[in-house]
Formats: sequence, structure tokens, C-alpha cells
Amino acid sequence: MNETVFSFPGLGIGEHTINQVAFTVPIFGGLEVRWYGVILMLGIIAGFAHVMWRSKFEGISTDDVLDFTLVTVLLAIVGARFYYVVTTIKDGLYHSFLDVIAIWEGGIAIYGAVIFGALSLFLVSRVKKYSRDKMWRMFDMTAPGVMLGQIIGRWGNFVNGEAHGVRTSDTFFLRMGLYEYGETICWHPTFLYESVWNLIGFVLITVFYKKKKFNGQITLEYLAWYGFGRMFIEGLRTDSLYVGVFRISQVVGFLCFAVCTTALVWLWIRARRRELDGGSYEPVYEKSATGLHVPKKAEPTEIKQETDKTDERETEEQDGKDH
Repeated sequence: MNETVFSFPGLGIGEHTINQVAFTVPIFGGLEVRWYGVILMLGIIAGFAHVMWRSKFEGISTDDVLDFTLVTVLLAIVGARFYYVVTTIKDGLYHSFLDVIAIWEGGIAIYGAVIFGALSLFLVSRVKKYSRDKMWRMFDMTAPGVMLGQIIGRWGNFVNGEAHGVRTSDTFFLRMGLYEYGETICWHPTFLYESVWNLIGFVLITVFYKKKKFNGQITLEYLAWYGFGRMFIEGLRTDSLYVGVFRISQVVGFLCFAVCTTALVWLWIRARRRELDGGSYEPVYEKSATGLHVPKKAEPTEIKQETDKTDERETEEQDGKDH
């Protein structure tokens, strides 16, 4: 089935049909490129653009952002599939290695992408010999980009007519009608709930970003915010992954919310006390004469590292010219 027939009667939107195939490439017998993949790619591009923009506030070079992105995107895709396969292997869906890697057949999980993406950020930070503080700055500027990718990416589920919630009444104003097998059934549009929830979180994090008290705060805020929303939204889903009687995403969402909120409150209070005591606390962003918060100057060691890298590139370029 390559078409989705949808409606939002409560919003005055009648039935419309979306072709799930964006276009066909005339190779291999006509390769279908689906809107789902196109929308996910748009989400990745938007997230990357946001990270690039945010990098100037966190003192991370463009070259480093590109290096992180190449590794993180690849491992996030692998992680999204790996997480899904591990949580569904008990269902006997996989009979060969091809079945396991057949991501084109569907079956990915956002938590797997987040876990493997975070792991890749940590590993690349270690390879580049980032300080702990600089590594957390990298995590902080990446978190809102991930949210932006999720905001856009969930609309891929809409195009496919999937990842919706349980049936709802014909009077619920946000009901989504899907026409299948000769009838229209109204469901909770959980893809929309999650997209809007992440949009609200993205706006709040963007507005208050420069008021963070410590590096790593934005990362904790993202995980707590997303975990809290997903914990409730997952309860409406009809396609949840289970371990026993528990919905995996609900459990993970609760843990993210509980652990990250606890850490967030404790670290924020500690930073605030140090600030009030006038001790060793240093603001993440300095306040300029105009009253605006501006990025704190890079540490001398970081400036030296960037200078050394520039000198090395210039030397290599000169050597190339000499040869």
C-alpha cells in the first residue's frame, strides 16, 4: 500500500490522499524513494544546521562539527536499527543477517539513535582530546538539534499512516481519521503530540539557553523533557515495543525524566550556591556592557590548540605547494 488517506474532521480537514513514494529512480528496476526517508533526511539536515549555528556560541570549530556529524549520524542510524532488532528479536522476525539490516523494510527506534549518538559524541570527544567541559558544550549544542530533527522526523510517520495512538471518539477535536479497508477509523495522532511536545521544548531551551548555569544542563533538560512527554504519549500508542507487560519506551522515558531531573536540580542548586557565595563559580556566558549575554572567552589552552591546528594546516598547504 503506497497511499495514506487521512482526515482531521475536528479541525475541518476532510479526506486527503498522500502518496508515500516521493519519486522513483530508474535504476535497479525503479528504486522508490519514500517521503518517510526524505522527511528524516530533512530533519537531519535541519538538526545539523542548528548545531553549526550554535557552535559559534560554544567555541567549537566548524571542522570539528563536521567530524562529529559524520560519525554521529552513521552510528545513530545503526543504533536506531539495533535497538529495534534487539527489542523485537523475541518475535521471530529475523531469519538471516539481511533481515536484521533491512532498515528499508521499516523498524527503527529513536532511543537507539539517541543512545548510539551520545556514545559517538563521547568517543569522538575522547579521540580529539576534549576537556570534560568542552565535551559537555558539544553535547549541549547537539541536544536542541536532535529535538529539531525529531520535530520534523515524526511527520514521516504521518505520511506512512503509522505510529498513531488508540482509537478515539468521533467528538475529540484532534482525532485523525485513517481510511483503510473500506472504512475511516479515528485515532489519536500521537506523532503530532510528540512533534508539538518537542517543539515546545525546543522553543523553551532556545529561549533560556544562554542562562544555563553549567555545561551539560541543556542535555539534561532535553532528556528530562522528552522522557516526560514520551512517558505519557507512549501509553496511547498501538505499536509499542514490550518487555513482559511493560512498554519499553515508557520505562525508558520515565527513567530519563527521573534521573535527569534529579541531576539537573542537584547540579543547578550547586552552581547557584557557588554563584551566591562568590566562590569558584564561573558563568557559562558572560554579560556584556549592553546587558546581553555573550559567549565566554575560550580557555587559553583551547585557543592554543586551535592555533596549532591552523599552523599545521598552513604548513601542510605550503609543503604541498613546494612539491
